[in-house]
Amino acid sequence: MRQRNLSRVLHALAAEGPLSRATVATRIGLTRAAVSTLVDELLRAGLVTEQRPGRSGTVGRPGTALLLADRGPCGFGAEIGVDRLAVCAMDLRGAVRARISRSTRGLDTGPEAVLGRLGELLHRLIEEAAALGLQPHRVTVAVPGLVARSAATVMHAPNLGWRDVDLGGLMPAGLGPLTVDNEANLGALAELWAGGHSPAPDSFIHVSAEIGIGAAVIVDGELLRGAHGFAGELGHVPVQPDGRDCSCGGRGCLETYAGTEALLRAAGVDPDPGVRVDALSSRCTEGDATALRAVRQAGTALGVALSGAVNLLDPRQVVVGGALARLAPWLLPPLRSELTRRTAVAEGGRPTPLPVTASRFGQDGPLLGAAHSAVRGVLDAPPRPAPQARPAAAGRR
Repeated sequence: MRQRNLSRVLHALAAEGPLSRATVATRIGLTRAAVSTLVDELLRAGLVTEQRPGRSGTVGRPGTALLLADRGPCGFGAEIGVDRLAVCAMDLRGAVRARISRSTRGLDTGPEAVLGRLGELLHRLIEEAAALGLQPHRVTVAVPGLVARSAATVMHAPNLGWRDVDLGGLMPAGLGPLTVDNEANLGALAELWAGGHSPAPDSFIHVSAEIGIGAAVIVDGELLRGAHGFAGELGHVPVQPDGRDCSCGGRGCLETYAGTEALLRAAGVDPDPGVRVDALSSRCTEGDATALRAVRQAGTALGVALSGAVNLLDPRQVVVGGALARLAPWLLPPLRSELTRRTAVAEGGRPTPLPVTASRFGQDGPLLGAAHSAVRGVLDAPPRPAPQARPAAAGRR
């Protein structure tokens, strides 16, 4: 119960801080005396700091405001992409304090090689974080594949060529507890926790794309994982039953029409890692007919695939992230049009188009979601302060 109450204090400060002790007590329904005891423990653990306000002009001693610490324990986020690796350190306030990324285009994608490179980045990040007064207490890794529920095993990542890869045994020591999750799930959680939507949607579908296409569903503020943890494989929903062959063994999957590799080929853009979607965006801005047609066709295919999910789940919003977010001016209109044609969302008894927006995080969504997940892990299970050493007993004369 004490650990749970410590966590409640931290989450109250994360949601609304800085707050006074009295306000925290009101928010979580405990007495001021109980909250003061909890706060003293959190101060000793380096999880909370006090902010002393200036004089208010009122009678009596001015109070202090509590806020989460920007030094000490932090969360590490990491992303394993098809052609890049990225890591970042996030403090308890949700600010990214250090970040490192590396292109891996053309390099070995075997698990040992990839995780060896990731380990090097994490060791560098530990050094950069330490210089800022931060120490990792949890790490979350985003991967483009299916992840076993309650485990750190990547069951299948087709665009990496991985099967049954246990990251737990291959990651560096000294990072704290490890969590591994699908990149689309973490992109959706970044949107839920820090997306900046007003009002914040509690039920939405998040779509992200690199080579493949993933989706994640948030229902009433919770991630819908499915029975085996594999919910959201939108990229392999067929949009043309007799269409192109797909790497999954099927035909006409969404990925073969709206995945970035397929989209770049259709637009006639060289898939060089230094240009890719930026080059496609530039061509669309210049009015290139081939590029515009390819992006519009991808938007239509996305609308077809999403219409079934929208009709089945009745979300409040669709958010498009990943590389596709950079193509929003040309991709979203046909997507919205197809969704409106194929779905009927009732609002006040009248059908209305479902809101479709582009994520402000773009390609960084999974990495930021991973870091936020690691930080929330610290808030859920706060480390206890080190026991204070007892003074040595005086010797007899």
